[in-house]
Amino acid sequence: MGATYFSLLVVAMVLSMTVSQADENVSWGDQTVPHKMGMEKMTRLHFYFHDVVTGDNPTAVRIAEARGTKSSSTMFGALFMIDDPLTEGPDPNSRLVGRAQGFYGHSGKNEMSLIMGMSLLFTANEKFNGSSISVLTRNPITHTDREFAIVGGTGYFQFARGYISGKTYRISGPDAIVEYNCTIIHY
Repeated sequence: MGATYFSLLVVAMVLSMTVSQADENVSWGDQTVPHKMGMEKMTRLHFYFHDVVTGDNPTAVRIAEARGTKSSSTMFGALFMIDDPLTEGPDPNSRLVGRAQGFYGHSGKNEMSLIMGMSLLFTANEKFNGSSISVLTRNPITHTDREFAIVGGTGYFQFARGYISGKTYRISGPDAIVEYNCTIIHY
């Protein structure tokens, strides 16, 4: 019993020192964390996502569907490929700031929800031009306010993580405009 107690005590001390050392490297007040690559930054972006399924020039096209999709009230099993514009304002003719490229699939059998995998590629801002953030998330599209997970990034947004607050701005049949507020942590 003495050796076991001593071993547990040593493990507890090592864990305690590890946690204390990790806490010393964190500066919560200015939202930065020291790392070999430099200090983490937080960037907030605001823009509008335009998903156009109808018309002569759709930006989202159905590429596959399951056997029961047509009889499903939630379109369960339908898969779409997207190249949706991201704009400065809600008007589709406002300044283009980037594109959302990837896919979404109707993933809810009992609720209208999507699984989304996409890259948001930024083109308008000189600092962000050619950079992207990657999103892999569930999107319960009937909810007015939603959050999406940012799981990576490139260029200016290397090692990105964070979230997007999505809010439906307008729906017209299957077409939608969604307001995106992004909080991105990156190096």
